[in-house]
Amino acid sequence: MIFKVHWIIDGIAEIDAKSKTEAEKIVQEGLENYVKESDVLMNKFVAKSIQGTAYEPGSDENKKKNEDENTKTNTDLENS
Repeated sequence: MIFKVHWIIDGIAEIDAKSKTEAEKIVQEGLENYVKESDVLMNKFVAKSIQGTAYEPGSDENKKKNEDENTKTNTDLENS
């Protein structure tokens, strides 16, 4: 029997850049090139998208963590 599996890889990279936009661009271009050059990722695992967002460590990091926790809590409540 064939099953389709939707997969997500989560990671955090520390990038030295002049802006959030530049940091996102650096990571996106690097990951896109890596995926395109990987026969396994392109053909076996059929990578379809890359998504990410930059934030400043500290208050932005705490804000993002709180948003992620609120999203998880809301999802958990909806599923119960």
